[in-house]
Order: sequence, then structure tokens, then C-alpha cells
Amino acid sequence: MSDRPARRDPSKLVEAEGFREFVRDDWGPADRTVHTVPGAAEAAEAHRARLSAAFPGKRIALAAGIAPTRSNDTDYQLRVDSDFAWLTNCHAEGAVLVMNPNGAGHDAVLHLREPAGPAEPDFFASARDGELWIGAVPGLAEWSEALRVECRPLEDLPRSLRGQLPEVLAAKGVDPLLDALVGAYSSELRTVLAELKRIKDDWEIGQLRAAVDATYLGFEDVARELDTAVRGGGERWLQGTFDRRARTLGNGPGYTSIVAAGPHAPVLHWTRCDGPVAEDGLLLLDAGVEVSTLYTADVTRTFPVAGEFTDAERRVYDLVHKAHLAGIAEVKPGREYKAFHDASMRVLAEGLHDWGLLPGSVEKSLELNGQHHRRYIVCGIGHLLGMDVHDCARASAAAYHEGTLEPGMALTVEPGLYFHPNDLTVPPELRGVGVRIEDDLVVTATGADVISDALPITADGITEWVRQRRG
Repeated sequence: MSDRPARRDPSKLVEAEGFREFVRDDWGPADRTVHTVPGAAEAAEAHRARLSAAFPGKRIALAAGIAPTRSNDTDYQLRVDSDFAWLTNCHAEGAVLVMNPNGAGHDAVLHLREPAGPAEPDFFASARDGELWIGAVPGLAEWSEALRVECRPLEDLPRSLRGQLPEVLAAKGVDPLLDALVGAYSSELRTVLAELKRIKDDWEIGQLRAAVDATYLGFEDVARELDTAVRGGGERWLQGTFDRRARTLGNGPGYTSIVAAGPHAPVLHWTRCDGPVAEDGLLLLDAGVEVSTLYTADVTRTFPVAGEFTDAERRVYDLVHKAHLAGIAEVKPGREYKAFHDASMRVLAEGLHDWGLLPGSVEKSLELNGQHHRRYIVCGIGHLLGMDVHDCARASAAAYHEGTLEPGMALTVEPGLYFHPNDLTVPPELRGVGVRIEDDLVVTATGADVISDALPITADGITEWVRQRRG
């Protein structure tokens, strides 16, 4: 038995009276500035007004969310709930927005954690919230001034939600505190929010353009690192290259970046990114930067690593390019949402039929009970885009997939062909070839604006683009 004194648990530092007395005093002011993008507070205010009009007389509550645990006592970085961000532009963990009816509309109140001052143990004892661990954070006054919203302590939230009247519509499943305070749950709030978010205002379109511009730089970074990837860095080196750009210019990647080289290109969501990059193969890069306001781009290009397609690769690429242009041509106000999907699919089915890869006619394949061509493109041709890469997913079918396009909608068009290495229905030269071309568009009053067109889409254009950046 050792006679050495027991080691003091450093987590019990809070019990040391001398430390607590000494750490309490002589702290100067800290920088608690809220950094916002110009126009963000005004945009959020306009978004709340639109939601208010949809639910007159009802209380509304949404939460930012809590950073999920990664493992043991480490957490993932918080990415706040998209609907909450759309209504507030606040990125504070644990925050809750309550909109109280005032007769003509709603008054918004944002409930937040107040920073723990030096006199409080959490100032130094909480690795999750303590400022000696995570740095200074804005207080209620700073948030209120930046967001133009009344801010109250989170401790006041139970009072804001007390009682059965007026009815509370809450988005549950994001924050356990809000879930505990609100009884009944309805999906109506999320559905209405999704449908309101379909139409982007000018400020939102500006954020999407910024996301696309940053994504373009990320694609250039990747092209310039192809030599390193070929020499052994592989897909993961290129994924890290793009993600570094996303973290530098924004919040990070808008979704897990897909870097699929060679036989991985036919895998729709190849996010493992753990394979080599061959000099004589294709690279499919599907990635988007999410800017600080959480709007994301979603762009895909497929290109030959060496800067030259084989005959078989170019044949596939040209067919996908033809389908891509056919889909874009159908993105116009008043057209059915599914029109661009149907146009692209027809081009792909016709090409596959000409190559002898379909068991029957093109028309038979395009029938709902046919769909033979979908063996080579099991995914859809596009989706709405915004704060989420698959934006407005909770909208009703009538407002989304069965609806019509309207000015202000943002969406992607992304046809592709995916011939897996072990697919015996295709000739050997096509096995392992995967091609996708994806652009981001905004519907205008007369047609559509392709906001990602800085990246070339023709076979000649993309090969020249690669050669120039590889030197």
C-alpha cells in the first residue's frame, strides 16, 4: 500500500476556494460581437412575417438544437436547425425562438443562454460552455442588437410556453428542453415552412451565388491537387482539399463531399473517399460549400484525371451532357416540376436504346411499369436547393414534385449514367464508368439562370479546364 497522498482530481478544481477567489476578479471586457452578413437580420424578419401570416393567433416555437455527442465527452460542431436559422440567422446552441401572437401578427422573442460570468463556476468548470474553454460568446444585448429581436434568458422559456392557449405549434425533435415543454406535436409547422422556403428572395439568391462562387474555387483547388492525389494522396486528399476551402470561405461542406475516382464513380454517394486516383481514369466530384448563413451549393463535374477522355468515356459523357441540356431547357416558370426530369430521362433512355442496352423500346422503358433505363440511373435528375442540399423536403407533393416551377425557386439539374464494374449487361469498355453533370439554377420570370456556369460542361471544355490547372 503506497503512502503517497492521493492525486487530486483536476475536475474538482471548482472546490478549491483559493482558486475560485483568485479567478473571480480582474477580467476586462471581452469581444462579444455577433458577426452577421449584411441583410441577414432584415431577411429573417421578412421570413418571420411570412410564417406569421400562415398561423394567425397561434404561438410558434423552434429550437436551434444541441451539438450531438461524437463519442464519450466529445461533441460534433453544432449546425443549427435550418428552419430556425431561416427565421433568426442565430447560430447559438440551445437557443429557442418563440413567436407570440399580438393581434395583427406576432412578436418574436429569442431565448438564449446567458454567458456565465467569472463569479460562476461554469466560467472555468464547463468544457462545453465555459468561456475559458470555448472563448467569449455574445450576450443577450449583443444578440438582440445584431438580430433586431428581443432576447430573453433561456430560463424564461417555460413561462413563454405555459398554458394551453393560445395553441403552440412547435418543431420537435431538435432540443429536449423544447420537447419537454410542448405537449402535442404537429407536422404542419415543418410542412408550411418547407413550402414557404421554396421561393427564395433576392437576399437568399445572393447567398446561393456566394456559395456557388466559393464552390468553384474549391473545384479549382481539387484540379490543382490531382498530381498529389495520383502519387498516393488518393480520393481522401482531394476530399480534404475541397473541404479546407469550404471551411475557409464558409461554415463547411454543405454535405459530405463525394470524390469518386475510377470504378467508384458509378456509386451514387461515394462518401468513403478512401480509394486511389488513377492517372488514366475519371474523377466524379460532387461537392458544395455551405456559406456562413447556411445556404449551400451542390455542383458535380466528371472529368478525366489525365485531361483526355477515352472513346468510351466520351461517348457516355456526351450522352449525359445532351440529357443535361434537355433538362435545363425545361426549367421555366409555369412548367411542371417533373418536366426537366422527364426530358433528361428521355434523352438517356434513347441513348441507351441506341447502344442496345434496353430490353425493349424507348417508350416501353419510359412507362411507369417499365423503367428499364433506371438500372443505370436509379436516382432522380434534381431537387430543390437552399439552406439544405435537398431543400424543402417536408413540403407536400402538390407543392413540390407534383407542382409547378415558380420564379425564385432554386434547384439542381443532375443527370448521370452509372455503369458498375460488375454489371454484365454493359460491354466491358463501359464497366466502371460513371458520369454526372450537375448545375445549380434559379427560376426567373422568363426562364432560368444557371448560377454555376463558370465551370464548363462540354467534354472539350472540361478537358481543357483540367489540363490548364494541372499545368
